[in-house]
Amino acid sequence: MSQLHEQPLEQRKQTVPREFDVVATTYDLLTGMNPGYHRNLRQSAERLSVRGERPRLLDLCCGTGASTSALRATYPDAEIVGLDASAGMLAQARRKKGLEGVRFFEGDATDPAACGVEGTFDGVLMAYGIRNLPEPDRGLENVRALLRPGARVVFHEYSVRDSRRARLKWDAVCYGVILPGGMITARDSDIYRYLHRSVRDFDGVRAFEERLRRAGYVDVWTAPMDGWQRGILHSFVGRTAS
Repeated sequence: MSQLHEQPLEQRKQTVPREFDVVATTYDLLTGMNPGYHRNLRQSAERLSVRGERPRLLDLCCGTGASTSALRATYPDAEIVGLDASAGMLAQARRKKGLEGVRFFEGDATDPAACGVEGTFDGVLMAYGIRNLPEPDRGLENVRALLRPGARVVFHEYSVRDSRRARLKWDAVCYGVILPGGMITARDSDIYRYLHRSVRDFDGVRAFEERLRRAGYVDVWTAPMDGWQRGILHSFVGRTAS
């Protein structure tokens, strides 16, 4: 068994960007095996409910650009900025058709401003990212500071802690599909073993809603996904005070 797999999760989070570099070229192949993956990202993008001409949007932990593509499809006239800590994943995003004109930054999503990302934004989408931050509360506060008054943030994230059924379904998918798929596509499952553990360890739905409120977000609510990920994957929505 990999020594990485045995490390405490908080320590493992420091290595996640480098591990994503390893699987970057095959990551889209694996996510393509997930029915509804792109449709669910589009659902979270739509839940930003951005209005107005040429809104300015931030895609945090944009990875290979799947979430960026969801924003582009939903808000075709938007100015979009993407940020990710993995150079390998960003290299894939920059090659994607339809994302020409997106400004991509490499850096830690805990503090986007420190990476050169300048506010303000009319909406922020963070897909599969908040549970990977070593300091999530500081990250939430820094993201709020980049939003204009009244703007929404959507966290597209797994949460299974509140439901035994969801945990069992998540375990089955990881052991039956994700971990074998990682070995087939990349000959490496370390990052996918971390994925399994990190999702199981992450906040329950109500706990994360409370975390958002403590960070200063208002009108916090959670919406489910459809398909097999119902009860596992969620859109956590909040906004800044007007």
